[in-house]
Amino acid sequence: MKKIRFMCTAFRDGFQSVYGARVFTKDFLPAVEAARDAGIQWLEAGGGARFQSLYFYCNEDAFDMMDAFRATAGPDANLQTLARGVNVVGLDSQSSDIVKLHADLFKKHGMTTIRNFDALNDVNNLIYSGQCIVDAGLKHQVCVTLMELPPGCSGAHDADFYASTLQQILDADIPFDAVCFKDASGTAVPSKVYETIRAARKMLPKDTFIHFHTHETAGVSVLANKAAIDAGADAIDLSMAPCSGGTCQPDILVMWHALRGTEYELDVDVEKVREAEEVFKDCMKDYFLPPEATAVEPLIPWSPMPGGALTANTQMLRDNGIMDKYPEIIQAMSDVVRKGGYGTSVTPVSQFYFQQAFNNVMFGPWKKIAEPYGKMVLGYFGKTPVAPDADVVRLAMKQLKLDPTTRPVLELNDADPNKGIAATKKILEAEGLPTTDENIFIAAACKEKGIRFLKGDAEVGVRKIDPDAAKASGPAPAGPTAAPTSGGPSEYTVTVNGKEVFMAFEGNTATVDGKVYRVEMRPRSSGSSAAPSTSSATATNVTAQMPGAVFKLIAEPGDVVREGDPILILEAMKMEIEVASPADGTIQSIDVKVGEQVVGGQRLATIG
Repeated sequence: MKKIRFMCTAFRDGFQSVYGARVFTKDFLPAVEAARDAGIQWLEAGGGARFQSLYFYCNEDAFDMMDAFRATAGPDANLQTLARGVNVVGLDSQSSDIVKLHADLFKKHGMTTIRNFDALNDVNNLIYSGQCIVDAGLKHQVCVTLMELPPGCSGAHDADFYASTLQQILDADIPFDAVCFKDASGTAVPSKVYETIRAARKMLPKDTFIHFHTHETAGVSVLANKAAIDAGADAIDLSMAPCSGGTCQPDILVMWHALRGTEYELDVDVEKVREAEEVFKDCMKDYFLPPEATAVEPLIPWSPMPGGALTANTQMLRDNGIMDKYPEIIQAMSDVVRKGGYGTSVTPVSQFYFQQAFNNVMFGPWKKIAEPYGKMVLGYFGKTPVAPDADVVRLAMKQLKLDPTTRPVLELNDADPNKGIAATKKILEAEGLPTTDENIFIAAACKEKGIRFLKGDAEVGVRKIDPDAAKASGPAPAGPTAAPTSGGPSEYTVTVNGKEVFMAFEGNTATVDGKVYRVEMRPRSSGSSAAPSTSSATATNVTAQMPGAVFKLIAEPGDVVREGDPILILEAMKMEIEVASPADGTIQSIDVKVGEQVVGGQRLATIG
């Protein structure tokens, strides 16, 4: 019997794929301890979206989380993290000194291995980043990223394309300890997985360690894992309930069962794993489990949204009260992939795809180019596998006012005065913050939200089940808050014509069955109604084009503006959306504050 090794992804990819990466450290450490006691010594422990999410949503330090993870897992555990080549752990790419700092800090904070990939399969983005990982004393798992193209597409993402990418890695002499074939959307056809890994086994030196990664999103993960093993893979990725199946990896117990009666067996004590899963379920019992996180999605092969991005995006749609737009956005994503140059749908490219699909739904098809998507088709993240659609490239050039480039990404970033350690130090110093290596990296990777965290101004956006609402009507998601406190939202289950409706009121917003509305409540005067407040007859209202959070105020009352001048910036779906003045005039009022959630059509400012 051949023993098949596996990495347990429950505490990184599991959290990202099921809870949008929004999980407090203290809540899951008992499950790490249980996994350790079950004999699981290879654990995914951070990186990817579990870096930024701790600052964006949990008000926690990712480096503290990694330290606690190491202390709990023990000194001998292989703790692995995920990196995105020159993008390291963010959506934006970085300069050389930040790429190196990433590797050094992850080694300092107890990590063993870094899986390193580039979503475009541009090997130039893996050369320096891989060398930094090895130089830091970490093990380097270099990646080729996989997906299935939407039906009717061709030109990349077949076994020959993956073999060519692997050959480029070998020709570049990138040092590595293992090779991973990573299918974040779970869409790669199992027969193609077999062909790809069989070809790799022939190309690589004897005894090279090959790892395969997939998700259950398209419903073929167990079959794909078996195909990879048959072709010569040494290891696969598996998870534990409640973070298994659906958008995540198949469960350890499921894969153990699937291999029964074959010449393979998992290197695990399944009874101890069963016990560990019960501990994990108890740890996560208070968290809102999105229904889409537990389901196979048959349409994913047409719109390859990776499991790790799917729930992160649906959580943001819920935050903005527009979850009803999700089916349209997923359908629109197919066209975005077809025209975007066939970058693999894995972060950050999957987010670029989703952002452009989002814009196509909210503003009309190809009316507004999402900046990251536009920069991708113009070459600012590296070379796409095939040439992007020429019309989309022209639109991106016009709207972003950028020319296409073929310069290496690191060369572009090293020449950018706004990137790198020196530029980040200036920002920290201006805010009166210490310029430690950790603070520099947090600010570089998380930008303004990192600064807010370091200043103590971060907000919490973790979705937990409200126990009172759950007793009344079954589990219902509260708004994006921490565990309920006395200062949290007021929540009710209201019965209207026999139908139960969940409502939450907080400040001047109301959440009704997941949709967010701007409201104003005041006592009604006896015998008459208060007259509604009105602005000056000559004032022009500046309104929100879409829901979002106020990210930055650019203008202030008294400023003279011209039509088209920026007044403020909203943030939605990890995009910064500029709100421009609709007319010439003077700012009379700014009616929102930074961090405030707004809805479409809400007045943001007035101009007179």
